Amino acid sequence: MAEMPVMHDRPRMGCRAEKRRSDCIGPTRGTAHQGQRAAAGTAAALVLALTMSGCVGPNFIPPAAPAVGGYLPGRLASPGPTPGAPKVPAQHFVTGEAVSARWWAAFRSRPLNDLIRDAVNHSPSLQSAEAAIKIAQFNALAQRGLWAPQVSGNAMAQRILQSNAGTVFGADLGAVPQTEFSLITHQLTVSFVPDVWGGNARQVENLDAVTEQQLFQLEAAYLTLTSNVVAAAIQEASLRGQITETKRVIGIERRLLDILKRQFEAGQAAKADVLAQEAALAAAEQLLPPLEKQLAVQRDLLTALAGQLSSDEVAQKFDLAHMKLPANLPISLPSKLVDQRPDVRQAEANMHAASALIGVAIAARLPNFMLSANGGTSAYNLAQSFAPGTGFYTLAAGVTAPIFDGFTLYNKQKAAEAGLDQAEAQYRATVIVAFQNVADSLRALQADARAMQAAVHAEETAKASLDIVEKQLNAGQVNQTAVLNAQQTYLTAVVTRVQTEATRLSDTAALFMALGGGWPTTCTTPVWRECAMGEPAPAALNPPSGEPPL
Repeated sequence: MAEMPVMHDRPRMGCRAEKRRSDCIGPTRGTAHQGQRAAAGTAAALVLALTMSGCVGPNFIPPAAPAVGGYLPGRLASPGPTPGAPKVPAQHFVTGEAVSARWWAAFRSRPLNDLIRDAVNHSPSLQSAEAAIKIAQFNALAQRGLWAPQVSGNAMAQRILQSNAGTVFGADLGAVPQTEFSLITHQLTVSFVPDVWGGNARQVENLDAVTEQQLFQLEAAYLTLTSNVVAAAIQEASLRGQITETKRVIGIERRLLDILKRQFEAGQAAKADVLAQEAALAAAEQLLPPLEKQLAVQRDLLTALAGQLSSDEVAQKFDLAHMKLPANLPISLPSKLVDQRPDVRQAEANMHAASALIGVAIAARLPNFMLSANGGTSAYNLAQSFAPGTGFYTLAAGVTAPIFDGFTLYNKQKAAEAGLDQAEAQYRATVIVAFQNVADSLRALQADARAMQAAVHAEETAKASLDIVEKQLNAGQVNQTAVLNAQQTYLTAVVTRVQTEATRLSDTAALFMALGGGWPTTCTTPVWRECAMGEPAPAALNPPSGEPPL
């Protein structure tokens, strides 16, 4: 099982940047007692602090939570039953309740739990997200290396044939001997670029923010995967329900066809009535192949989500009878939503990265200081390489600064500032969409409760009507048009009821996804799968007495 570091407390990075030049305090800035330091030591510490602590560019400021009390105007009403309507399972919104990390356990389906566990353990998309985190982490560590002196060494052995032509004036060039010798050189080079303006510190800050983006991308991939598995399982259950109900209606229509055939043989029904019933039966049977095709395709989708090839189909099968509608739905406070949604947190990290790039652009416009030293030995043979008199060294200090570059660096800074403005706008848009997603899910569940009551009432009424028509048909007291209408009405009603029941389950899953899925923020283990998948279900999700725990 792959390992990766996780953020333990998910610190907020802020959503607004204070656009001013400021100093960021580096790790070398201390609080030593003045009286305990020698003058030389104090001066050295001061120089080091100045070279490491100055950071140009904007500092990131944590954002304020959205100043709203709810997701919908007015008081949030739970999807309660309508008086006088058929009784259907009720749902209740629990405002302020945190979403469980294993939110799918609320559907009380062991096959669903097993399939999600397989999908999380074998999904290539999650493995890709983990690799992206490692790439970002190593890039950030590589950038930190520029704070340290860069040391390199080389050793070179040369055999040189040198012409002395021109060293002896007036002599025959052919008579001037050439010089041939060996040269052995050992050299050590040390270079250091003090981060006076904090350009490298801002670059590290940018790469750390990129790493956090990848962490939140992993959360988003995890939430998307689990939500897709739940949605696909519900859709399979819906298709199986539609196929079952369609077959049941086909059985009723065959029974009515048998009645008409007996009446036709007895001279009590016309041939046209028999043919009309056969046509109705054939039309109902035509509905099965498309449904069976959709079911087969849905099985392929579930297999792919589980990280398996289509030839290795998953063993889990789903039907509506074994998926329970969650009764209590946790609704996080709006102030907590921006902490739970991985897309919002990713947008914040994107802003942090954009903010740091402004400091990088500003530092590029300022003087750059360089210190270097190299030393070594040079001798005519290896035995003399470290003999006295063969050593050499060079000490150098330099500064470079842009004087005129056609406003290139200035425009790069302005582009970085515009990038921060863009990231801020993208963050606000992400927050707005997040609240919209929750509001849409709440409204959908409120409407689903009424739709479910209407669907159940329509099915019950259509079944009662069909039973009466069947009795009248047996007695020869009804025309074929009424029979056909009753059959079609009942077929439509039962399929609609199944679809409505599945829609209610899907919209419940969509609410969990809109709220951020309850990523376990208290995880302290790098094996994040065990943490995310091993959290026990809350008391609200515990099974009623007499049912086995999941």
